[in-house]
Amino acid sequence: MAPVVHMPEPLCLIENTNGRLLVNPKALKILSAIQQPVVVVAIVGLYRTGKSYLMNKLAGKNKGFSVGSTVQSHTKGIWMWCVPHPEKPNHILVLLDTEGLGDVEKGDKKSDTQIFVLALLLSSTFVYNTMNTINQRAIDLLHYVTELSNLLRTVTSPDLHGVDNAADFKSVCPDLVWTVRDFYLDLEANGRLITADEYLENSLRPKQGTDQHLQNFNLPRLFIQKFFPIKKCFIFDLPTHRKKLAQLETLHNDDLDPEFVQQVADFCSYIFSHSKTKTLSGGIKFNGSHLESLVLTYVNAINSGDLPCMENEVLALAQIKNLAAVQKAIAHYDQQMGQKVQLPTETLQELLDLHRTSEEGAMKVFMKNSFEDIDQGCQEKLETLLEAKQNDFCKRNLEASLNRCSALLQDIFCPLEEDVKQGIYSKPGGHRLFLQKREELKAKYYQEPRKGIQAEEALQKYLQSKESVSVTIWQTDLVLTAREKEMEEARVKAEFMKAEEQRLGAILMQHQQMMKQRERLHREQVRQMEINRVYQQALQQRAQERRLKEEAEKLKERFQAESRKLQDEIQHLQRNDSPDDTCILL
Repeated sequence: MAPVVHMPEPLCLIENTNGRLLVNPKALKILSAIQQPVVVVAIVGLYRTGKSYLMNKLAGKNKGFSVGSTVQSHTKGIWMWCVPHPEKPNHILVLLDTEGLGDVEKGDKKSDTQIFVLALLLSSTFVYNTMNTINQRAIDLLHYVTELSNLLRTVTSPDLHGVDNAADFKSVCPDLVWTVRDFYLDLEANGRLITADEYLENSLRPKQGTDQHLQNFNLPRLFIQKFFPIKKCFIFDLPTHRKKLAQLETLHNDDLDPEFVQQVADFCSYIFSHSKTKTLSGGIKFNGSHLESLVLTYVNAINSGDLPCMENEVLALAQIKNLAAVQKAIAHYDQQMGQKVQLPTETLQELLDLHRTSEEGAMKVFMKNSFEDIDQGCQEKLETLLEAKQNDFCKRNLEASLNRCSALLQDIFCPLEEDVKQGIYSKPGGHRLFLQKREELKAKYYQEPRKGIQAEEALQKYLQSKESVSVTIWQTDLVLTAREKEMEEARVKAEFMKAEEQRLGAILMQHQQMMKQRERLHREQVRQMEINRVYQQALQQRAQERRLKEEAEKLKERFQAESRKLQDEIQHLQRNDSPDDTCILL
């Protein structure tokens, strides 16, 4: 269980000594011991306006924070009183009472501003205590200090700059409770009664119009509405007769105006029930140790000069607004370039055109949000920053182009390098093949998009770095080509000799075949002649036989003729001669 905080009376947390803020170690020790979440309520307003009285009531006491009865300011610096929260178990209510603003004895607006800013930054509920009415002077002062606190918070916690999430912004910024003391007006507007909250809302409502006067009127109201998402207003009548105000601490409620007593009760009830725990962006709840660190951070930042200090609030506000306008312009430029630029760009002109378009947009944002930049100092600062941004983009564009091209060259030419390592081109004619392949890969490289402005230079550097490889392949090619030529000549000569041998062999074979053919023809001729001779002989024999036959026939015919003739003669003789003669003849 967390230790119980026992703090019977307030203690100075931050002392304002000779224009310098000093933190009280005793108060820090008390904060560091608080382990529970803290609800921090701070009050700021003009001196001698009853701030400490309200804080004592929140502490449940009549006495505690010094309540003065003279024209002299009593509270110096920021005083702290840590008490158990009356309605939130296991929470600590940290009450911060501040040194009154506008103390004529102090005569130092710088310290007023510092105290105001610290109270605003440390609180989770900020009570702005004003007198009689809500007037333009009070609105301008709240706007001015709110701008300063926003600037200081950005400087000390860069991670909180540019919080756009509505929930985070609401948790980081304190709630505003505007208390109007000794209110003497009627709560009426446009013929009807209004509430205190409506009175505050009407006071902070911007007017319609675009002229410079209306813009100056609306500027603080719009900023206050944005910085304080939750706003509440309480009005307080005069507590009692002015002569009794000196004994206000000792007066009982019966001695005070009943309306005032009820108003104080309503105020305390609202603070107890609605004041939120101090949180960081992301919903991280503060404990005492966190608050201790925050006190040291902001005090050190203020003492280091991170908070602008100007006697002229208009000039200070102008500086704050214009520096914020510069930041918005740069943020717009970064956003536009981030959306439009894809590094590397194909050409430098493409990047410059995008820069010029984004630069023009940034200047429009600056002009829209700037305020009284009379000497154009902030505009010149913006131009310097934009020029640096341009130079940075150009540098990054070169680097992106070089990286892109290097990766492409490595990817495209890697197969060629592997082929070289494998000795694919270590052969006669290899250099020609190597150059041919290299040209093909160069063409492929040129076809790749978005190489950027380093494309040609990166390629040439790569080719130069590989020139020794090309020379080695060329030299190897020469040696192997000469050797191949010799081998080719020997091969050609051998093939010639072989062909000649084959030719002579063919001629010899042809001659032999011719001789064989001739011999075959001769034999055929001899055979044919023999056949012809035999045939002739046969013909002759046949002719002779035919002749002999014919002669035989002729002889036969002659014989037959002679025989017939003889017969005829015989017959004749027989007819003419005696038979004896015939017999004799026969």
